[in-house]
Amino acid sequence: MRIYLEKGGKNITIGCNILGKSRQAYYKNLKAVSTKRSKAGEVVVMVDNIRRKMPRIGSRKLYYLLNNELHNIGVGRDKFLRILKANNRLIIPKRSYKITTNSHHRFRKHKDIVSNTTINRPEQVWVSDITYIGGRNNHCYLALITDAYSKKIVGYDLSNSLSTDSSLRALKMAVKHRKYETPLIHHSDRGLQYCSDIYQKTLQKSKIRVSMTEKYDPYANAIAERVNGILKQEFLLEEYNCSTDILRKIVTESIGVYNNKRPHLSCYMLTPEEMHKQNKLVKPIYGQKAKSTIGVNSNC
Repeated sequence: MRIYLEKGGKNITIGCNILGKSRQAYYKNLKAVSTKRSKAGEVVVMVDNIRRKMPRIGSRKLYYLLNNELHNIGVGRDKFLRILKANNRLIIPKRSYKITTNSHHRFRKHKDIVSNTTINRPEQVWVSDITYIGGRNNHCYLALITDAYSKKIVGYDLSNSLSTDSSLRALKMAVKHRKYETPLIHHSDRGLQYCSDIYQKTLQKSKIRVSMTEKYDPYANAIAERVNGILKQEFLLEEYNCSTDILRKIVTESIGVYNNKRPHLSCYMLTPEEMHKQNKLVKPIYGQKAKSTIGVNSNC
């Protein structure tokens, strides 16, 4: 590079060496900056494409899903995180908890029979819960049944109320699509929906044993609470302000993506559907808290 200055009507040429940088170094630096910007742009496009279906999926799972593409363009984990941070693509976790359980009722409450159980196969334990979703003008409740081993959502139903009918429809969906004829336990809180006569008769008819939490805190059914959080925080189901019919379609699509596309840390980065189709992998357990939540890690 040369810089031309006017002095006494004459052009004076100053070489790059005077500025402490050679011509080759200057152009090399320009090329490096251009390459970095190009790679960052590619990474942002990749991330945005995935987040169209999983809006708040975390950086660790993004890196896993994009590992091959990132390797091809020479972007490692640390550089990937720096690009996400520089382009405002890091996700800040949200914390929220709304009570949907009414345990003050006349129906029988069952004991917790899975607190010391080690989960080692699909359809060994199902965990059930109800969570609040929808915008301010359309309060809806999503009843979920999740397999504790694979984290697959096996049954669900959306309703405008906390009626037993919604939870019962979710249970019937789960029973209808069972893949294995093995002993099964249904684990839930002590809510009215799960203790009701009709729900208990359906479990008995399907030869499913009953287990219920004995503590009045959300972490007593940690797997169910974690799946609730994923659907609300990553798929933004708590923020949609639309009709119930449209929200049902959104829920169906979101659960389909969750079961078939989203990798889980506690499933060795398999999707719930992939994990549900096998029983060879031993579930990883982390710390004493994991041991107290029906024997499996609730980190998804």
